[in-house]
Amino acid sequence: MKRGERHPTAPARRRTTLTLPADSLLQAERIARARKVNLSTVVSDALSEGLRLHAAAERSEQVLNSYRKAFAGFSGKELAILDGVMLEPTSRR
Repeated sequence: MKRGERHPTAPARRRTTLTLPADSLLQAERIARARKVNLSTVVSDALSEGLRLHAAAERSEQVLNSYRKAFAGFSGKELAILDGVMLEPTSRR
């Protein structure tokens, strides 16, 4: 690989300036020292994990909304039947 070329599987990176809460930055610096990595790696990992969790929460909300929409026309009794709830006592055999 020639000098200056990126590894083909390395994610694209872009330099930027962020304003972070001081306590969060101090905690990230402590983590970076403990892991023996640079601050950028810790912040990048934390941001990626947070974005992953945010996307999962959004997908969960979409599924919940879809279920609400699909079952909106059912009465409480109909929903109980769909859930497999026995509404009347059964005779013993």
